[in-house]
Amino acid sequence: QVQLVESGGGLVQAGGSLRLSCAASGRTFSSYAVGWFRQAPGKDREFVAGISPSGGNTNYADSVKGRFAISRDNAKNTVSLQMNSLKPEDTAVYYCAADPTRTVAATRAGPYDYWGQGTQVTVSS
Repeated sequence: QVQLVESGGGLVQAGGSLRLSCAASGRTFSSYAVGWFRQAPGKDREFVAGISPSGGNTNYADSVKGRFAISRDNAKNTVSLQMNSLKPEDTAVYYCAADPTRTVAATRAGPYDYWGQGTQVTVSS
């Protein structure tokens, strides 16, 4: 079992930055792929970024490439999402999720077994 807790959300002006963190419990977290997803009101949950268990492989949605960066510190059981050049369309609840079975982070929500409660990110224009 893994429990995930996101933090770092908030209100920021367009062009600003935020850093989200996902803290995990569980000794085997370092063997899990982790993804960040987001869901805006009235929209489906969408993939944002993912990272392999070792941290050596990352993938991003086209909408955030070049602006967001995902990283992890397995010694501290944390995964971070650095978000720069934020846009109003980045406004959403952001969730981290953990997948115990894959070595590359999936871009679909289905493979992820564990989810955090989410953290709100609001970007004002």
